[in-house]
Amino acid sequence: MEEDRYGLPLSTASTDAAAAYREGMDLLLAFWPGATDAFERAIMLDPDFALAHAARARIHAIYQQREPALQTIGRARKLVATGGTERERGHVAALSLAIEGRGAEALTSTLAHLASWPRDAMVMALPLGAFGLLAFSGRADHDAARRDLCDRFAADYGEDWWFMSNHGWALTEAGEVAKGRAITERSFALRRHNAYAVHALLHAMFEDGAVDEADALVEGWIGDYDRTGMLHGHICWHQALGALDRGDVAKALAVYTDVLVPTMDSAPPLNTLSDCASLLWRLTAEQQTVPPDAWTDLSDYANHRFTASSLAFVEMHLVMIAAATHDQAALKGRLAAVERRLAEGELPAGRIVPHMLRALRAFADGNWRGCARELAPVIRDLARIGGSHAQREVIEDTYILALIRSGALPQARDLLDARLHRRPSARDARWRALTDS
Repeated sequence: MEEDRYGLPLSTASTDAAAAYREGMDLLLAFWPGATDAFERAIMLDPDFALAHAARARIHAIYQQREPALQTIGRARKLVATGGTERERGHVAALSLAIEGRGAEALTSTLAHLASWPRDAMVMALPLGAFGLLAFSGRADHDAARRDLCDRFAADYGEDWWFMSNHGWALTEAGEVAKGRAITERSFALRRHNAYAVHALLHAMFEDGAVDEADALVEGWIGDYDRTGMLHGHICWHQALGALDRGDVAKALAVYTDVLVPTMDSAPPLNTLSDCASLLWRLTAEQQTVPPDAWTDLSDYANHRFTASSLAFVEMHLVMIAAATHDQAALKGRLAAVERRLAEGELPAGRIVPHMLRALRAFADGNWRGCARELAPVIRDLARIGGSHAQREVIEDTYILALIRSGALPQARDLLDARLHRRPSARDARWRALTDS
């Protein structure tokens, strides 16, 4: 019987279809271009190959192609019901729940499935990463939960390049930066064409304050990574963060105009939304001039792709856009919807969300005291919105600048001292100097 790259049986009689599926697995797990073609080739070679359909549905979902994703995963469910193994049925069930947006059920299904088949990497991937089921669960401890999950199954994977890139990043996000970076570097050495490992290394360097090292990593590696790669723009976004730390606004703007904008139609929409909105917000917050019409162009992009949202992480970036463009109708509508979902118990991240959204609106209006007042009671709960530490830090930055501009210098000083104790940052040092004035 044919097997996947982790030795698990595949219900296909086609050797070529199985080979195409294994190739697609490698490419998808590495976030490398070509996975879509590989899975479609597997389906062409064996139209009844359920897991190939499931993998193709997963890519549809990453690119927020909801109807094709639902149709394709539906096809996988029908096929696996009559011709699949127990493992394959559980595999498809977990992916189905995730694709349908039933996050809590998907996480429960995933963890139960992994207890029996820990090396089912396509399912293991679901709870991991900054946009995974754990990150978007609303849990304040999701970073630790990801680390614990990887610790639990590390022996099952051994020196596997994909698993180590996830394990390393999970450790980094949970505060074990040196250990996480070392594991990620081993992963990268095993497979350099692994955008996921590069991304995880950039997060470790971010936590270390190694801005120049991160910039050199990207410059020396990005040439082999096509712009259609899922993480191409986001990896360059990390360069922009480093540029802002150094005070190089021109380079940060160049990343926006030369990389992020041209790849809007090829990058996963959630990456585009969060990368573009947060970078523009950081620039605007530091009172830098952004490209003409940048905010309105981004608003048009978001309005076409995020007509409905249930994630606090998405709401955060949509409200950045609405606040920056002073779209009062959008702000009112988003806040009302969030308050309603909170009252109905449908907002996993809880009360932090309306506080955060009102704070962003106040900041955009120059109401520094109002912004600080909204964020003060929830600033330690930022993890609940999901994403990575580097992505969530934009809210902490907003809070610090609001404190400085409202004259609450001791509070801003304490926050900056804590950040500088954790990692060196030229930008934080510049802000810290402002609190002594």
